[in-house]
Amino acid sequence: MTGLGGKVVVVTGGARGQGAAEVEALARAGATVVATDVLDGDGSALAARLEGESLDVRYAHLDVTSPDDWAALAADLRERHGRVDALVNNAGIAARERLPHVTLEAWHLAFEVNVTGPMLGIQALAPLMPAGSSIVNICSVAAMAGHAAAAYTASKWALRGLTRSASLELGLRGIRVNAVMPGLVDTPLMASASPAFTEAALTEIPLGRVGLPADIAPTIVFLVSDDSAYYNGAEIVIDGGLSAHVSHKRIADATRPPEEDRP
Repeated sequence: MTGLGGKVVVVTGGARGQGAAEVEALARAGATVVATDVLDGDGSALAARLEGESLDVRYAHLDVTSPDDWAALAADLRERHGRVDALVNNAGIAARERLPHVTLEAWHLAFEVNVTGPMLGIQALAPLMPAGSSIVNICSVAAMAGHAAAAYTASKWALRGLTRSASLELGLRGIRVNAVMPGLVDTPLMASASPAFTEAALTEIPLGRVGLPADIAPTIVFLVSDDSAYYNGAEIVIDGGLSAHVSHKRIADATRPPEEDRP
């Protein structure tokens, strides 16, 4: 694979979990990586560890829902580097409430982080991107079918749509926009799922295991690299085969609240 030497890459939600694995993989491929998050302690520790290995990584605080934070990051990148070669919209939150009990607050928050955040990032950083740049939206296998977590699923379908629209609009400038659809990945986000969900989902994965952050990161490196120069509007599923067959009704039934808790 072509290396990433000379490329400046921004990763949101890069302090831990899948984002941290992406930051490390991109840096080891030669990129200058700006890891952003709201988890300042974890993010600073990651950057310090990787800098200690002579990798070009720094940490910057960024709330993806804040236009002011994005504007400040864009100004800093313009001053330091004059450009951005890739944006990995990795930041996201789980929203596990089921209909009809989804609160408006939870619905709005899921969309603000999972959809509005990537949109703001594209708006802020695309002006700094030369032709050949890459945007990678970390979507979800939940955007491939109907899942029981209504706000999360709807937000990831919306991110899928944003990816397609952006690939059309920005492709004219030579900027590629692609989506990656991970399945169950062993991260802090998955740790908040119920044991019943994890057990039911695991039985539906043909490979028989959950994914690891290291299973996802190489694809991100590829999509940032020049080797993916003709990938635009693509949706790459990495789920161990979960979405290759009809599965989620069994998972939803296994995790459905008891009858007395239903409306």
